[in-house]
Amino acid sequence: MSPRTARPLLLATVALAVIGLFYWAPSPGPDLYGWRGSRMPGYTLAERVRAEDERYLNTLTQRQALIKKYGPKKEDVHSYPTDGGSYTLWDFFIPAFQCPHHVERIGVLGDGGKWVCGAERIAKQAKCVVYSFGINGESSFEAALLERASGCEVWGYDFSVNSFGPEIEGSAALRHRSHFSPFALSGHNAHGSEDNPKHYTLEALMKLNGHTFVDVLKIDIEGSEFNTLTTFLKGPWPTTAFGDVILPIGQMQLELHAWDDYANFGFFHDWWVSLETAGLRPFWTEPNLVYVNYVTGGKPHLAEYSFINIRGNHTLVYDPPEGFEGMHGA
Repeated sequence: MSPRTARPLLLATVALAVIGLFYWAPSPGPDLYGWRGSRMPGYTLAERVRAEDERYLNTLTQRQALIKKYGPKKEDVHSYPTDGGSYTLWDFFIPAFQCPHHVERIGVLGDGGKWVCGAERIAKQAKCVVYSFGINGESSFEAALLERASGCEVWGYDFSVNSFGPEIEGSAALRHRSHFSPFALSGHNAHGSEDNPKHYTLEALMKLNGHTFVDVLKIDIEGSEFNTLTTFLKGPWPTTAFGDVILPIGQMQLELHAWDDYANFGFFHDWWVSLETAGLRPFWTEPNLVYVNYVTGGKPHLAEYSFINIRGNHTLVYDPPEGFEGMHGA
């Protein structure tokens, strides 16, 4: 064999060997959560969620270490230090949980769009319920969800406007699956004839609408989210065999307004822990720095977070049997 013929043959042999190693090398071990895990028999979605939650809980020790470094007690930590501290409030509350499905940003870029877990699974449901609090004349997020999921309907609330934004109001097909009321979401009920605006708790609105489950819950209510969700967590919800509450939602897109008294680190820490205790896990965050533009020397008080509810049998954490339509409202 001539040298001219032997060299290409040698290169081809090496290439085939590399390909063989790639395809036939033994697996490095079971991956209960990653994309390989979805191909492995014997691991259900619920098992992968549990494995991921164990990893998430391990990150809580890092939070405590950071508090000790800058506190040492939580009451001593400044949310937005002015003495050169190399952190902000948000560094203590990272979205360390990974959604076990595709994550995508739905709606316009900038203020208005939201990060959603498993939209492709929600879109397959025969019915789904979306609640949106805080419209402010912009409904690209809600409109995009309705376009993607033909079985979804959206209930929107905002006492400062009279309707959804043009993204829904300009489409007859989407208006047919949308319902708007000028109510305020609150931590208490005050909706008598003399109340203006009328205040409703989330539990009260679900009862009013005849819903037992909300697939997607979007909240942007300028600081009222703290009292609202504190009340919501105390609702008469079912519990697991271990006594853990099972909230009637699949996921939540929440804009946090950590300003004024809500910027107190001790308060915010305890409130955030109450969300985690109720089974909510942050899987994405996005800073909202628009406020910094509005106020000279303003602090980064605003941040968008997306949470998944790891409890219950809803479509994001549980593979339903054949023909199951998903846990949704009536």
